[in-house]
Amino acid sequence: MTLSGVAVSVSLMLLLIYLNRFTHNLRPVAIADLVGRLGVKVLIRATERIHRSSARDEAPLPPAGPSTLIRSERGGVIQAFDAAGLIATALRHDCVLVLAHQVGDFVPPGTTLVEAHRAARPPDPRRVTGLVALGTERTIEQDPAFALRILVDIAIRALSPAVNDPTTAVQVLNHIDTFLHVVGRARLRGRYVLAVGEGRPRLVVQGRGWENYLQLGVTEIREYGAMSLQVCRRLRALLEDLLETLPAERLPAVRAELALLEESVQREFADPARRASAQTADRQGIGGGRPPRSEPSR
Repeated sequence: MTLSGVAVSVSLMLLLIYLNRFTHNLRPVAIADLVGRLGVKVLIRATERIHRSSARDEAPLPPAGPSTLIRSERGGVIQAFDAAGLIATALRHDCVLVLAHQVGDFVPPGTTLVEAHRAARPPDPRRVTGLVALGTERTIEQDPAFALRILVDIAIRALSPAVNDPTTAVQVLNHIDTFLHVVGRARLRGRYVLAVGEGRPRLVVQGRGWENYLQLGVTEIREYGAMSLQVCRRLRALLEDLLETLPAERLPAVRAELALLEESVQREFADPARRASAQTADRQGIGGGRPPRSEPSR
């Protein structure tokens, strides 16, 4: 009886610990933290791998000559692709394969999925399409932008009139801030040319630029949170931090987003005092505004 009572007590304690952690992990901010860290991990891993296999910059692409269009037999979202398998196929047929769409794009049936340039013998379409994974929705496996998409969705749901929780949106902006800082330092390209040992191009993959990531991260939050002091102040702090820390080639896009935020604040806040408050950069939303710079003593 004593052992049974102890076992029941331990089981109840473990159940309470499990429920506490389970409910904690279901909070929007906890999910945002998990998704943000996973997106950063995928981004770093993907950029490292793709730059190790990059061809020489002077390689002309796509090469001149005939091309074979390989079409998708079914529709779906491009979730991932087998780079090694596609490069091996290009080597086998002595051609250059071009993935016609980005990872994350929806491809209708019959749409060109892969282009085979200068193939002496066209590759088997089913074999090539089998190396590109199509599914019902996007995944983060090879699509770090989808992680950012999820973070933005969490923030704009918190800003919806039914929820009206700008504090959660500000907390999610913390994770978006981290993600954009990592993206801003990554070596992004509009396309990636992959090669093998001899350096000849074999696979061309579409990429995303810095502007795409930045617009995805701030545009909808700015639109849905235009009337929230917290969101405007936190967005300004995010953009000003990017201006201070990112390389010079990233800054024009950040300045453009800062100008759009300023226009939004001017439009939504007619009262001068509230407008001045909304124009204050604040990493906490409200309550942590940067102190004004002291005037030099005369």
